Amino acid sequence: MANTPLPLRQRTRRPAPAELDAIPWLKLLDGPLRERALTTLEVGDAEPGERLCRIGRPATLWFGVVEGLLKMNNDDSLGAAVTFTGIPPGGWFGEGTLLKREVYRYNIQALRPSVVAGLPIESFHALLDGSIAFNRFVLDQLNERLGQFIAARETDRIHDPDVRVARNLAALFHPTLYPGVGNWLRITQQELGYLVGLSRQRVNQALHRLSDANLIRIEYGGLRVLDLVGLRRFAG
Repeated sequence: MANTPLPLRQRTRRPAPAELDAIPWLKLLDGPLRERALTTLEVGDAEPGERLCRIGRPATLWFGVVEGLLKMNNDDSLGAAVTFTGIPPGGWFGEGTLLKREVYRYNIQALRPSVVAGLPIESFHALLDGSIAFNRFVLDQLNERLGQFIAARETDRIHDPDVRVARNLAALFHPTLYPGVGNWLRITQQELGYLVGLSRQRVNQALHRLSDANLIRIEYGGLRVLDLVGLRRFAG
């Protein structure tokens, strides 16, 4: 009988220097607060399909994506599956849940092999209590994510698949929420289909239309955005 893999929390390790460099808020800290973050941060290697957060579980870590791609979704046992958003490199999430010390109201799942960092909740609150710069970072995260979710609700009402792909793709290139992306994102058409709720074939058609409009370039292993503003405004 095959061995059951250990839970991700039991497979964590100390972050490598390059992984620490990929954490956007770490550079805002100095002195004892930076040292606390460095000594309590952990990283883990999540496998495709593995869940980092489960609905109803207590929030104990603030998570960030160092490499890979995650998705945030609902409990599909109670109805239709809904993907709220994708989370590419540089994205940190769950701060609202940690601030209120609540249980998770969503699932987080790896779409591909991913390196995920975690900061314990007590360290998270210590940084909030001691660093104005860290507070501003978290406030910016909350503000930008609120705007993103409002836009996502508007996108859900759009029936044009090309527009839905454009809006969802633009969200993955958000410079504040996902600073690790830049203008190129490693993503497959199948993965984008999971996030948008379309077949790979229909996503392929939409991407070629966006490419013909000079908004993106389809490259080996991923997509390059040429006009982010135009991608956000694409109306079909």
